[in-house]
Amino acid sequence: PGPLQPVSTAWDMAWVDRLTGKYRAVFDSPAVSEGDALFRAVMWRDQHKEVYNSEPAEMNAVIVIRHAAIPLAMNDAYWERFEVGKEVKIKDPKTNKWTAVNPIRVTPPDTPAKWTDYSLERFMAQGGTVLACNLAFGEVVSRVRTEEKLKTRDEAVARAKEMLIPGVILQLSGVFAALRAQEAGCNYIMAS
Repeated sequence: PGPLQPVSTAWDMAWVDRLTGKYRAVFDSPAVSEGDALFRAVMWRDQHKEVYNSEPAEMNAVIVIRHAAIPLAMNDAYWERFEVGKEVKIKDPKTNKWTAVNPIRVTPPDTPAKWTDYSLERFMAQGGTVLACNLAFGEVVSRVRTEEKLKTRDEAVARAKEMLIPGVILQLSGVFAALRAQEAGCNYIMAS
């Protein structure tokens, strides 16, 4: 049989066609774990280059944010509004207070050069793929609907999507995304 072709256009599956590198891996993140999946994905890419001199075009890293990790797919406004840092027990290292921003969305300006690639936005800008579980995103939608007193689920979905980090691709579920990445040739690792 040939490659899988979606019969539904409800979900963005174009990411599968972008997995053309010789070396492919999917980093499964069901827990926040301070963003370990991102660190492992970037580290894998960097170490592969160091050992084999692999070019970026040869590497495809996919991160699947699912289950309890779903706040990692959300922007700083979401983290601040819903006090996610306190909820997931992550403190800002400079203030020692609960972080009010997604700690892996971007690297702070004073980050040493060797660590600047360790952010979701940079990871995606360099060709990495970030997928998020729509089932877990349902918790975000519910929280937004309750807190903002929105009348319909559609309003809550639209508002929650405004707080999703641009470039993160929602999938039916994180399990679906992780398995689809494997079907597309990615080696799997539990990364959080």
